[in-house]
Amino acid sequence: MSIFKKAPFWIVCGFLAVGSIAAQERPNIVMFYIDDWAWNGSPVPMDDSMENSKMPVLRMPNVEKLAKEGMKFTNAYGSPQCAPARVSVQTGQSCPHNGYTVVLGKIKDDYYDMRPEYSKMPMLPNISDTSLDTSQLTIPKALKPMGYVSAHFGKWHMYCDPADAGYAASSGETTNSEGNTLKKWAVNGKQPKQLPKDLTDPKLMFSMTAQGIEFMEEQVKQSKPFYLQLSYWAMHSGRECLDSTRRKYLKDPLVREWYKKNGKNPDTITRKDCPANWLAMGEDLDGRIGAVLEKLEELGIADNTYCIVVSDNGYRHHELELDPGMKQPLHARKWWIWQGGVRVPMIVKGPGVKGDSVFKGNVINYDFLPTFVDWAGGDPSTLKDIDGVSLKAYMESQQPDDAFLNRNLYFHYPHYRESVPSSAIVSGNYKK
Repeated sequence: MSIFKKAPFWIVCGFLAVGSIAAQERPNIVMFYIDDWAWNGSPVPMDDSMENSKMPVLRMPNVEKLAKEGMKFTNAYGSPQCAPARVSVQTGQSCPHNGYTVVLGKIKDDYYDMRPEYSKMPMLPNISDTSLDTSQLTIPKALKPMGYVSAHFGKWHMYCDPADAGYAASSGETTNSEGNTLKKWAVNGKQPKQLPKDLTDPKLMFSMTAQGIEFMEEQVKQSKPFYLQLSYWAMHSGRECLDSTRRKYLKDPLVREWYKKNGKNPDTITRKDCPANWLAMGEDLDGRIGAVLEKLEELGIADNTYCIVVSDNGYRHHELELDPGMKQPLHARKWWIWQGGVRVPMIVKGPGVKGDSVFKGNVINYDFLPTFVDWAGGDPSTLKDIDGVSLKAYMESQQPDDAFLNRNLYFHYPHYRESVPSSAIVSGNYKK
């Protein structure tokens, strides 16, 4: 029998009030998940001792503000490719554990990829799972018992329905293609080489941010804590930006010098080759992050909300070389298990996180799920069959012990793309 049936009215009201307050006091979590964004892809230096650990020319004041008010992670890791990274975030499992190691498409083999083109290769690649296993524990499923409502807007790319993974609201089963909005300008199936000047929603970043803001407003109205993941299509290739932002970067001295040196014309250069397009896409993205941060303030929940900015995989942005003194800081790029393929930028701001701080221990994308559970007031040690650990205590200035600093982080890419099938283990300052 419910305790409310015989309790005096004032006691019932008291219980209900406490429940409402508890829900409101649980912190909200907002993740800005950026596509194909290199470790050194922002104006924030990921390593203060390395000048080339940040991007010249690019202006991202909101990301810089988050770093000033929160903690940046010098040694954060993602995955070699976007979709496996996304599955690891959702499940708290490494790629070797969850079996999702590459976007493979339809497969007919059970273990090895037996397509004829691999018959002369030095080794046969493995197959991969082709979708997120929605029977597994995921972020929204782990947070739901504590009263959380979860939403995912933007690039999903895990070939299943986000609702089946526990999300109450989403953009649906999206892939890379939706974020390339120039499809509507295509002629005979070919998209324009230059950016149209009337592009108003590059990479859908404005519309998906508006969806996220509407979701936050609704949860605050209902006094419910929430998890919101905004998985932006920026900074993925197929560069898109506002023309006004691009024109601003075309005036930058380093950009103008690049055009002069390479004999290019800003009015005829392809959008893929134009450095101003990439820089403007970054600033437009930063503006959308700023819109969310402003809404958190307006709703009165900024001080009770964790904000994470992180990338899915490593990359190599040649815009670094606009500054002629800069060399690429990490070897290789996306699709490799070298540092350039798996190191990512990461910044966290929120309750208890010391401002303008730096964490140098190794962290990885499958640490997010247990960290979120810890933030929400749950016990991450009760989570079964995961590989990640909670970072909450370290964000609150606890010094990591040797066991944490030297734990093994696993990377597995048993496929051909730009390298041969390979795996790696990172432990402390060592990688093998």
